[in-house]
Amino acid sequence: MPEAPAADALRPEAPAEQTPVPEPVAVKRRPRGRTALIIAAAAVLGIAGGTAVGYGVQAGRAPTPLTALSQPGLAYPAKALAADRVPDPLPAAQDRQVRTDGDLRKLLIPRPAGWSENKDQTFVRDGWMGVDDYALDFTDEDFMFSRLLEADIRRVAAAAWKKGEYRTANVWLVQFRSGASTAAADHAADQRSYMPDHKHGAGNDGDAIKGSLNGRYYVYEPERKAGYMPLYRARAVFDRGDVMAEINLFDTRPISKKDIRTLAERQLERL
Repeated sequence: MPEAPAADALRPEAPAEQTPVPEPVAVKRRPRGRTALIIAAAAVLGIAGGTAVGYGVQAGRAPTPLTALSQPGLAYPAKALAADRVPDPLPAAQDRQVRTDGDLRKLLIPRPAGWSENKDQTFVRDGWMGVDDYALDFTDEDFMFSRLLEADIRRVAAAAWKKGEYRTANVWLVQFRSGASTAAADHAADQRSYMPDHKHGAGNDGDAIKGSLNGRYYVYEPERKAGYMPLYRARAVFDRGDVMAEINLFDTRPISKKDIRTLAERQLERL
């Protein structure tokens, strides 16, 4: 081991010559008695006097008229448009609110060929899923249940399928009440926010879903535990209007990007 330095080596080097330090000079305090009270009183009188003069000047002036609340040219036309000039309402196929106000289950992607209903998923009842059942899928279900209610969740349409021995799929359409809020977009953004994390998410940034502004799909790294078959997973999260959509795939064999991308694009087309 290196030898510890001597105590003198840890001290700062002494100056070559000692410069005499002058004796400290006493500093007088500023008087805070009678003089300070006189100054404070004068300041208060000055403010009060200025305020009084200002009110007096304002009172002597003529009142300034306010701008008229109604402006010409801002009202609706005096005559209604002729019947042949009134634009036709949007067809239901183009009016997204009309589509989502109906039976939300009809907007679920049809079950692909080769898949069957997964009756083991008891949370799906006649194409619907309770908000409490949906919240159970999260780590802190109590917090998520309260948050969904605060966001004015409306309903959840769901589908559960299976294919082969181990591949399963869940599709959720989470609808919020329409209004000034962006609850569906916010909920989707919250779900995407942790996906790059290796512990809680997929461990990657995912890939963009064609036709969606912010929607993405992800393929997870396989989860391996001793004594168990590997677990593969893929997930897609996106929103449109007042609906947040999520698709999850699970299998004991690898899931390709094409598998989850195809389902996500087809579901997006129906919203």
